[in-house]
Amino acid sequence: MILYGFRFVFAQFRRICEISLRLARRGMAHARLGRASSTDDRWRLRLLVIVGAVLMMGSGSLIVGVKVFLAQATRSVTQANLLGGAGNQAASHVTVSGPVNVLLVGTDGRPDQPADLGRADSIIVLHVPAGHDKAYLVSIPRDTLVQIPADPSNEYPGGQDKINAAFAFGSQDGGGVSGGIQLLARTIKSAYGITFDAAAVVNFAGFQQVAGVLGGVTMCVDEKTTSIHVGFTDSGQEALPFTQDANLQLSPVAGVTPQVYNPGCQHLSAWQALDFTRQRDLLANGDGDYGRQRHQQQFIKAVFKEVLSTGTITNPAKFSKVLDAIGKAMTVDTGGISIEDWIYAMRGVTDAGITTIKTNDGQYDSITVPGIGSCEQLSDTSLQLLQSVKGDTVGQFLTAYPDWISHS
Repeated sequence: MILYGFRFVFAQFRRICEISLRLARRGMAHARLGRASSTDDRWRLRLLVIVGAVLMMGSGSLIVGVKVFLAQATRSVTQANLLGGAGNQAASHVTVSGPVNVLLVGTDGRPDQPADLGRADSIIVLHVPAGHDKAYLVSIPRDTLVQIPADPSNEYPGGQDKINAAFAFGSQDGGGVSGGIQLLARTIKSAYGITFDAAAVVNFAGFQQVAGVLGGVTMCVDEKTTSIHVGFTDSGQEALPFTQDANLQLSPVAGVTPQVYNPGCQHLSAWQALDFTRQRDLLANGDGDYGRQRHQQQFIKAVFKEVLSTGTITNPAKFSKVLDAIGKAMTVDTGGISIEDWIYAMRGVTDAGITTIKTNDGQYDSITVPGIGSCEQLSDTSLQLLQSVKGDTVGQFLTAYPDWISHS
């Protein structure tokens, strides 16, 4: 999200450059045409040249100042070589040009659960077209049935499984998060032909801290959502509203009323936003994981929008706290390109230009596979969507399938 936070700085810089060049060229044109005949004209000419030169020097100073500012502001962002040899930049000249694909993996570590590197709650492809003026969020259902390539680094032989198992198998035996990301990226490339320029691991629990610094986020709840994690007793004490048995069957806890999110646009506190994005069991439309994926996309977009709001980017103290929180909630692989260059390259993407898309149109298409269990199949149209990501034609796809846009 920090890729977009400084676009206003560069807009001012570009404006200064344009003015300086215009003034300098105008002065030189006057000189070539011999129009500095009078004393006043000569002084005007000198003024044009001097002002143009000063602005040119000022713009150069601004470049240095912007770089220093960006380096200082982004110092808290955790960076790691997540993609390794699985990324596009591994075998090419490092540059931000043309269409860009970023692999986002969402994890949801919670205080009441042990840490598990293999847990990947969401897999999202962030696609930015060649014009760098839009961004599309496309989720791949975590239970999607795929063929996972072998991983020589830990002797995993490869085989058919759910796609989030690729992250689990890659992270085992010391592979860690980087190993998980690399095998997942190779799996997506093998299955759909999509390659990645950058990657990020997003901890949704950590994003609660980001939302807290922001003072909450505004989200449009699209279906009645009942929390199985947060409830309240008659006296107002927080308590678990349901228990869950070994077969994942829910049983309500007597005397505890679950938190309910009713449809409509509303401002959610940090804990409410995170709780809402975690739910998949008691969604009114019965869309389970698809609903949760959609709500996670909405949450990310809502945070983007709040970070880019005037009340955040014009408040240095608040903005610094936001970046610190983001740095703790995310680990990014910039593909060998500095964060400052990413920010500049993505300056044309605004919150209004971010579109979330429903895979499988948000509908289940499940099959049972012996030894694996219930898995999702991607429809032919979903495969077209992923091909449009590969071919940088997502805009054309959405023109043909406008109902696949998830409105938030």
